[in-house]
Amino acid sequence: MERSVVGIDVGSHKIEVLVGEVSENGETRIVGVGQTPARGVRKGVIVNVADATAAISEAVARAEQSSGYQIERAYVSINGAHISSRNSPGVVGVSRRERGITPDDVDRALEAAGAIALPQNQELLHIIPRAYTVDGQNGVHDPLGMHGFRLEVEAHVVMGSSTAIQNLTKCVNGAGVEVSELVLSSLAAGAALLSNTEKDMGVVLVDIGEGTTDIAIFIEGTIWYTRTLPMGGEYVTNDIAIGLRLPPETAEEVKLSYGHAMVAQVSEDERFTISPYGESAPVVVPRWKLAQIVMARSEEILENVQQEIKRSGYDGLLPAGLVLCGGTARLPGIRDLARDIFDLPVQIGTPRGLGGLADKVASPASAVGVGLLKWTPMWEDVGGANAWKSSRMSWWKRLGTWLKTLMPG
Repeated sequence: MERSVVGIDVGSHKIEVLVGEVSENGETRIVGVGQTPARGVRKGVIVNVADATAAISEAVARAEQSSGYQIERAYVSINGAHISSRNSPGVVGVSRRERGITPDDVDRALEAAGAIALPQNQELLHIIPRAYTVDGQNGVHDPLGMHGFRLEVEAHVVMGSSTAIQNLTKCVNGAGVEVSELVLSSLAAGAALLSNTEKDMGVVLVDIGEGTTDIAIFIEGTIWYTRTLPMGGEYVTNDIAIGLRLPPETAEEVKLSYGHAMVAQVSEDERFTISPYGESAPVVVPRWKLAQIVMARSEEILENVQQEIKRSGYDGLLPAGLVLCGGTARLPGIRDLARDIFDLPVQIGTPRGLGGLADKVASPASAVGVGLLKWTPMWEDVGGANAWKSSRMSWWKRLGTWLKTLMPG
């Protein structure tokens, strides 16, 4: 039996709404796509409710027309510099020792891990188990059914600004859609792009979007560290606009058409034509000059990512290297630039293994949207390394939501 699920990726550059049908074995078929330029969103947060609501509504309408479904609820991405995280322990006594550890025991342990003193105007988004301990036995990935007296969990707790959460929820509700869950963008992208082997070995996902860069470090099969930096592809575009004296819209087009992140890989003979401010006639520009601008800003973004990875303390535990995604990951040469900076294996992450309208989302820029469709299957193994729990809804309520499907319109 297939079930339908909707993901809404609210980015700084575009709003993307995907409708998918997921089979019992986890295969995902894309049946609807709706995209619009983002409005009212800046660096991942809502800055104009009316504009953002209108943009989301337009993308939802296009996805409904494409899929033939009436969209009632969706998983929605969230990011921005207001996101913070920490690792937190939780300890509970096993309620019915004769029956072994139950989902309710796991639920209580995760809730205990989330019982932390939150900063003012912050609320919990996710409580994600890293590993369990049963009566002193460490490294347990799936405690369900095990006998014991004491259950401990080490969890990764993700928090966000209440104001940002409320504004995003208001915009999605204003578009006529109920929010099933807000999902951190980097976690959604990881669900779309990373294999179990990569997450077991140690890998860092770097999502370079328009206004933010999201970092997620996975080790031993689960998330260990998350961070959002307030910089992204718009930094590159702004430098192009200043350096070549172009309107921002034209600078973006030039970046996408001629941009390159490695000056050494651009021929000295390559040229393109632009119309800068103050010039009455078009001007011919060497492509290497544009590459200098793109490379300098791309280096800055990647070096900030490198500093953040070192700050996490996990920089020596990443043999699977980096997976880059987001719109900026499409820049030619950025993979080689990242490889030079990090001295690690680097891949450009593109969603694969999809059916239906897969060609519409075969881009690093669609990783978050596809990951939102794949988010719910991670709940099937409640106690395992992929048992990702939201603090805002109990497991049983989540299971109820998971079983709901969209009705065709």
